[in-house]
Amino acid sequence: MPEQQNIFHDAISDEYAKYLVRSRREIAQILRAVARQNEMVTAYFSHGNDFFLTAIVEADPVSGNLIVDCGSEMETNRRALAADKIVFVTNQDRVKIQFSTGALAQIDHQGRPAFRTPLPAALLKLQRREYYRLVTPIRAPLHCVIPDLAGVRFEAAVADISVGGVGISGLPPEAPLEKGQQLAQCRIALPEEGMVVSTLEVRSLQQTTLRSGVAVLRAGCRFVDIPGAHQAMIQRYIICIDRERRALVRGS
Repeated sequence: MPEQQNIFHDAISDEYAKYLVRSRREIAQILRAVARQNEMVTAYFSHGNDFFLTAIVEADPVSGNLIVDCGSEMETNRRALAADKIVFVTNQDRVKIQFSTGALAQIDHQGRPAFRTPLPAALLKLQRREYYRLVTPIRAPLHCVIPDLAGVRFEAAVADISVGGVGISGLPPEAPLEKGQQLAQCRIALPEEGMVVSTLEVRSLQQTTLRSGVAVLRAGCRFVDIPGAHQAMIQRYIICIDRERRALVRGS
């Protein structure tokens, strides 16, 4: 996924805060239900530039540990062990679950290699699909064209997308953006679907640093008066990527 493609930002906006679960016991119950249902879990790391597919093995509120399967590729597992933050995305009863944890440790669990990490301090349980922000794939990255930002055309990487909004990244820190600002006629080309055109309202801003040391700006935005046909295009795109990822799990 493109730089900082995590969908569980450190600063959760008021729009999403009401969906946070903070009780350790309730978090463990949700994750155990995910494990019982054998749901696929995608683990993103390295600012969203890398990921592996896994499953939840155990969530223990007493020890405070979460245990997940190792990925299928040793090299990816090695990179994951070097990461200081992991972002997990999964489902539970058709509701999207998102949470982040600290670093992984490799352990032996009942004779099999596994990863251990602390249970998340908070878990985002999204009740409506439109709130689910899909992390965009590395191999087919999306871009958002902002035609007029203080008279300058900008093109940003799309970090994540939903029917309700989009996360964009890669803008220079000096880009003239502020919360509440509206950006007209922004364009996102969706593979196999077409061009989504909408006004974006900036809801959150955060500066981050790439692994190269370059500072960039990330913005969480809401679609303003987006046409229903374009919402349908986004929904189909999300479903398509979800299917591809599930097929990858079944084939692994």
